[in-house]
Amino acid sequence: MGKTVSENTVENLKVIPAGGPLGAEIGGIDFAQPVPNDVKDALRQAWADHSILIFHDQDITDAQLIDASNIFGGVQVGGARAYFMRDGADKNEQLLSDHPEITPITNLGPDGEPVKANAGLGSAEVVWHSDNSYVEVPPAGSMLYALELPTDGGGDTFFNSQYLAYETLPDDLKETIEGKYQVHDASRNSAGVLRPTAKLPTTPEEVEGPTHPLVRIHPVTGKPALYLGRRRVWPSNYIVGMSNEESEALLDRLWEHATQEKFAIMHVWKAGDAVLWDNRCAMHYRSEVDATQRRVLHRTQIKGEPMIAPWDKTAAA
Repeated sequence: MGKTVSENTVENLKVIPAGGPLGAEIGGIDFAQPVPNDVKDALRQAWADHSILIFHDQDITDAQLIDASNIFGGVQVGGARAYFMRDGADKNEQLLSDHPEITPITNLGPDGEPVKANAGLGSAEVVWHSDNSYVEVPPAGSMLYALELPTDGGGDTFFNSQYLAYETLPDDLKETIEGKYQVHDASRNSAGVLRPTAKLPTTPEEVEGPTHPLVRIHPVTGKPALYLGRRRVWPSNYIVGMSNEESEALLDRLWEHATQEKFAIMHVWKAGDAVLWDNRCAMHYRSEVDATQRRVLHRTQIKGEPMIAPWDKTAAA
């Protein structure tokens, strides 16, 4: 669905459901042009309704990408930037942007050539996760804009619904996780790479990161969603108040349920695509990238809100 209009209006806006458990393609929007308030309202409603919004054929600058992201609640600096800066801006130049709000998601090395591994995600497979779950207030969403892509595939992104994951949990699991919180490991990224300057934990007690509820209430829709963050080999994320064995067994069951194929859709990228996803109610996964071909995308992150757990009646009210 390409751009077919020269003006952003509610009349020209098209919201086409993706035909799966979540997601919609959005037509009639050009983020290189001003977006009126009524169109912004309609886009925010579409995001609440579908969790994933896909905009094709965009041709925008970094500043315009930030403006587009601001429609959905403002932006916050990505959690990985601080690690790259501490490790050395010159050393990680390809993973940093002149705009602190933008994180390059790329498989380029320091010399500008594609590589299998860099200090970021590189060309690796990226496991199911929610962005920046390892910070105290994770981003509400992320917007990723494709600049350069491999010519013959790789790097496809899958999104899944954690609304449905929670809704379809067996009753015994719902009861078990009520009131439970998880510590989220900050040391490794979503490709399993130790972050620059971070220390690898050797015991659960050494895991550094925030504590979040296993279920969160979406502040806009009011619906509950599983919130698992990312899964790492032990010792990593763990559930507070449980033995290591109990925590690992419960997390294994939750992840097996939450990542079922029936909850997911796949997006095959084209240059000019901008995809917005909701980290509060969806996870995403990326297939491996051909390490001999360039892949460059720019990501912003939508400003997050404090977590609301369904058992926190005061916050939920």
